[in-house]
Amino acid sequence: MKEFDEKHIKNIVLVGAHHSGKTTMSETMLFEAGLINRRGTVENQNTVSDYQDIEHERGTSVYATPLHTEWRNYKINIIDTPGLDDFIGEIISSINVADTVVTVVNGRQGVEVGTEIIWNYIDKYRKASLFVINHIDHLNLKFDESYKSINNLVSNHAVKIQFPVKIDGAQGIVDVLKMKLYKFKPEGGKPEKLPIPKEHAELANKLHNELVEKAAENDDELLELFFEKGTLNEDEMRKGIKAGMLNHELFPVFCISALNDMGTGRLMGFIDNLAPAAADLKPELSLEGQELYPKKEEPTSLFVFKTLYQANLGQITFFKVKSGELNVNDKLTNSRTGEIETMNQLFIMDGKDRNPVNKLAVGDIGATLKLKYTETNDTLYSGKEQITLKVINYPEPRITKAVSTASSKEDEKLSEALKKIHSQDPTVVVSFSKETKEQLLGCQGELHLATIDWTLKNVYGVEATFEKPKTPYRETIQKASTASYRHKKQSGGAGQFAEVHIKIEPWFEGMPEPEGFNIRGKEVVDLDWGGTLVFYNCIVGGVIDARYLPSVLKGVLEVMEAGPLTNSYIRDVRIMVYDGKMHAVDSNDISFKIAAAHAFKQAFLNASPKLLEPINEVVVKVPEDMVGNVMTDLQSRRSIIQGFETGDNCQILKCQIPVAELFGYSSDLRSITQGKATFNSKFSCYEPVPANVQNQLANQN
Repeated sequence: MKEFDEKHIKNIVLVGAHHSGKTTMSETMLFEAGLINRRGTVENQNTVSDYQDIEHERGTSVYATPLHTEWRNYKINIIDTPGLDDFIGEIISSINVADTVVTVVNGRQGVEVGTEIIWNYIDKYRKASLFVINHIDHLNLKFDESYKSINNLVSNHAVKIQFPVKIDGAQGIVDVLKMKLYKFKPEGGKPEKLPIPKEHAELANKLHNELVEKAAENDDELLELFFEKGTLNEDEMRKGIKAGMLNHELFPVFCISALNDMGTGRLMGFIDNLAPAAADLKPELSLEGQELYPKKEEPTSLFVFKTLYQANLGQITFFKVKSGELNVNDKLTNSRTGEIETMNQLFIMDGKDRNPVNKLAVGDIGATLKLKYTETNDTLYSGKEQITLKVINYPEPRITKAVSTASSKEDEKLSEALKKIHSQDPTVVVSFSKETKEQLLGCQGELHLATIDWTLKNVYGVEATFEKPKTPYRETIQKASTASYRHKKQSGGAGQFAEVHIKIEPWFEGMPEPEGFNIRGKEVVDLDWGGTLVFYNCIVGGVIDARYLPSVLKGVLEVMEAGPLTNSYIRDVRIMVYDGKMHAVDSNDISFKIAAAHAFKQAFLNASPKLLEPINEVVVKVPEDMVGNVMTDLQSRRSIIQGFETGDNCQILKCQIPVAELFGYSSDLRSITQGKATFNSKFSCYEPVPANVQNQLANQN
């Protein structure tokens, strides 16, 4: 395979809403460059990109798929991504390693909610970006509306490079950078290059002048030249456009028909000439504070952005060479584990096809097999100085389910499968709840969950059940209470004896020390499940030996792990142990542990126990015309609306919702808004449950 240097490797990621045409576009790009002889289609399940069985079954992209093509002495690495935000993890990791983001917009729909969601991440990373309006030969094309929606998305920093026209019944594209007309045959392919017809010349000249001005704004020298000459030539315009893209302040807009191969070659030519390569990028700062320059003379460093498991190959690790040069058999250190990995094989991946290479230049994207100690987000480096690159931050799960198997014999198999699924997709979060005794699985939505279920069944042979998880309530008290308990047991020989007197009170941050007690010691316990226990030794006269007080504390903590109302954790209590009795022979640690547990339980039940429920902070982004329906649904979930913000053609609702009321919200919101609203959710606090809910839950226990 031909070798390319850091100046001739372009890394692009194709993003966009569902059915915008990304996979078809990537297939056409490979066909245009001659890397494939025949274009596949999503319908025929024979595209290079969508090759996984689940993608064939569902007829849509589920995984981000790295590909490559070559165009006029440049290598273009392409990552084709899913269009549904359930698979946002695949999209984010791909954006992270791309140097240019190509956002594909369905010309019949304009910018859709899925595109807006993805744009938030593109904007965060401030990547060089361009837009492609697809389906220009469709009868229902809305090009001007689509362009307007793009401009709204990027705060009026978009600029037309092209616009579609009809010429004698044939499809044409007017290019205002080159000031040419590209006329296509019905089957597409290589166009005929013609002068711009008179009927389109006025618009073309107007857009050309706008492009000149936009290009000049991004470079001081060009701006002076523009004022001097009143215009810029094509090379000068390219320089200004590239500067604007690198600054994330200028967003060129192209138009194509991916299905009928119209305009793809011109787009690849633009990517060759203007999209940034590794050599154009600023140095990246490692977590150690070291500047990593994208040069082959630098120490080698790789960033792992994707892990994939295949039955016949095992673990495939995808990475980007951030600095230096990578050769087969190089030994690199994992900055997270400290382990040495040997790069026994190097590949350029085209879907499921592996193309072996001997080395990869800085800026290139490649893959290797069977690394032992490396996962997604890891950095591998050479040399003595450690290099750790900034990790990808993935969004929190939006839905959580309790996952189990019908047979305990399958539990280990399920755990191993979920571990691999999480490794492949970090937005899948697997945990075990000690208090509810459930294995929990968090993911991005119902469709995401369906693909996990499919993978468990069809790849790992595990039949799993997904259910509503139990709500992790907490218990506390509302007033002070005292109690005592004597534990006495005699069964021949040494017996058991202990008597404990305690007072308990609600605890809150900054409260004064208890009055009326001789405080001999104090221990503050930060509870593993949240909240605090403050334990006071107020024993006078040695009625309980100090050596037994740790056992008293253990007895209290044992009850606090399963409260008397709902078996939930207890939090935010302080305890004063102020009296008791012991026996010289029969008293021991177990006796005081039992006595303390009973005394605490009695005192707790007499202290107006209160059940607390977890509350999540939820942010909902919804189109303005759908706010009413969303608000009605939120109110039915006992939500407290905290505020509104106005976005671009949308409202952003901020509210707090009990976790118990969030089950099924992802599906309901999608149904209410036809998939046009999104939400994020994260834990906020614990708050008292309504009295009727507490009674209901206590009766169920």
